Amino acid sequence: MSRRWTARLALAAGVAAVVVLVVFAGFGSLVLMGVGWAGLVLTAAGGWWMLTHTGWVRVLAGMLVIAAPLGVLVLYASAGLLWVVLVSVGLWALAVSAGRAALVDDSAPIMAERLVRPAEHPFLIMNPRSGGGKVGKFRLAERARAKGAEVVVLDPAERQDVAELARRAVREGADLLGVAGGDGTQALVAGVAAEHDIPFMVIGAGTRNHFAMDLGLDREDPSTGLEALDDAVELRIDLGYLSGGEATGGEPTGAEVAGGEAVDRSVERVFINNASFGVYAEVVQSPAYRDDKARTILEMLPDLLTHQSGAVLSVRAGSLTVEGPQAVLVSNNPYARGDSAGLGRRQRLDSGELGVLCVGVGNAAEATELLLRGGQGRGLTAATAREVVVEADAPVIPVGVDGEALTLPTPVRCRLAPGALRVRVPRHRPGVPHVAPPMDWRRVRSLALTMGRVAAGHGTG
Repeated sequence: MSRRWTARLALAAGVAAVVVLVVFAGFGSLVLMGVGWAGLVLTAAGGWWMLTHTGWVRVLAGMLVIAAPLGVLVLYASAGLLWVVLVSVGLWALAVSAGRAALVDDSAPIMAERLVRPAEHPFLIMNPRSGGGKVGKFRLAERARAKGAEVVVLDPAERQDVAELARRAVREGADLLGVAGGDGTQALVAGVAAEHDIPFMVIGAGTRNHFAMDLGLDREDPSTGLEALDDAVELRIDLGYLSGGEATGGEPTGAEVAGGEAVDRSVERVFINNASFGVYAEVVQSPAYRDDKARTILEMLPDLLTHQSGAVLSVRAGSLTVEGPQAVLVSNNPYARGDSAGLGRRQRLDSGELGVLCVGVGNAAEATELLLRGGQGRGLTAATAREVVVEADAPVIPVGVDGEALTLPTPVRCRLAPGALRVRVPRHRPGVPHVAPPMDWRRVRSLALTMGRVAAGHGTG
């Protein structure tokens, strides 16, 4: 279906959602909408109170989160209008889904790629514990060696400096470095590849494989990534760097991997996905987090969200300054704001800019606004910049770097190195899916009407 007809479907479904309410509920449609909004507001407020309080307040807030939507449904059912509401909501969901799909621009520029010859001496590092044992499950080491690659499989029982392994391989003549493992390990070796300006290869054998997804690789079968050894194209992408304290640079010295964990030893650390500060970074630093994640989060959130514990942050991104956010995410290229899965995808990795997201919610009203407006409101600040500085009222702060927990002295500086990394990917791969942007009814209406006139020969001149 063309974008024009998808936009028309969105408009038709939106109108139908309103018509169903008006025709079958009459004047009561306004009451129905008011009751529904009230239920959403109470649910959002209850969620905020549940996260920021303990004891009986948390219990009562949890009851409100459950009771508010149930109460709304009971009121609808008792009025005999539950089916009307469900049909209207379904039509509205269809309208929003079709509208966002219509706004996806398939002609948007994609990352430039060029055909390359196979590497003569590829060197791959594989972590057998990543992703629950994907290296063994998909026989990645054997398949890579069959293609002529030198493979080192890490020993989980020993600490090994993966960055130093990569540097030694380069000294011995490796002309391609690759990793089968999590994003944290990928970042360490990617830094070495960028340092020596040799190609880097990604094998998505980790748990989430965000980097592999943003490169358009097949995350279901990581063995397909090995096709980049003999049938590849090369991309030039950006790399993020961060350093703590007054020093702003320095040569990375790598990190050790022990049992799948990274122990930071760097002056300047590479990140391929993001660096997070604030609530998330504080929680994952807790010794209790590994044993009982849910309980640790619930115990720590009240004090962290209300600034009773943890460092108070200040963020400078270009000319923008944000004081006191509870959470900060600095990403290697901006995340798509319209991704319903959250911070899941970056359409490009070569825009030359860091993405910055700051969340600062001070009360239930701001939390409610953020929820009801679909992630937009006073509590969320989004920006882009070439350099970001995170300061705090503490000499050191926790930082989550590509999923690894670190502690760095303040201020922490994040910078972007445009086009610093050469990445080899299979010539035939799923590709990066286009992310639908946030709903914009004005654009959808214009798309539905204007494109029709142009197609009919009008509106051109």
